[in-house]
Amino acid sequence: MTDVTQPASADLFDPLGVDWTPVSPRLASARLTVTAIVLGPLLLLGVALAALTQVAWLWSLPALVLALGVWIALLVPRQVRAMRYAERADDLLVRRGIMFRQLVVVPYGRMQYVDVTAGPLARKFGIASVQLHTASPATTASIEGLPPQEAARLRDRLASRGEARLAGL
Repeated sequence: MTDVTQPASADLFDPLGVDWTPVSPRLASARLTVTAIVLGPLLLLGVALAALTQVAWLWSLPALVLALGVWIALLVPRQVRAMRYAERADDLLVRRGIMFRQLVVVPYGRMQYVDVTAGPLARKFGIASVQLHTASPATTASIEGLPPQEAARLRDRLASRGEARLAGL
């Protein structure tokens, strides 16, 4: 007799027997670059404002911007390391998050189309994103930070698996 109270996996976000594929660590560099582009001018503006007005409390503004930048610099690499995906026989799993974890399961038969995108910054860092669209707008899944060759391979594989599952309906 088996014990039905035991879960199939000790971790809800890590099913047994799944080989996870991590995204490229270059995604962290791209996100940190965007952070520097946004926070850099704010930091310079805060320092210039505090220095020109010589009001002591204004130095707290650049200090806050700097603290935010340090927090983001510590958080982003951990977030990127937590992003993974796995292809299974009947579905695709996408996992992300450290504190607020998320696991999205997309059955191949529910996929309508697959997008591959790469903006200028993503192309500079050699990464792309794959987004899966399903019949429900609430169940789209995206995988950011893939090397372009892997994104193209995944797009083709997911599209062919989706077509094969739809043909069986």
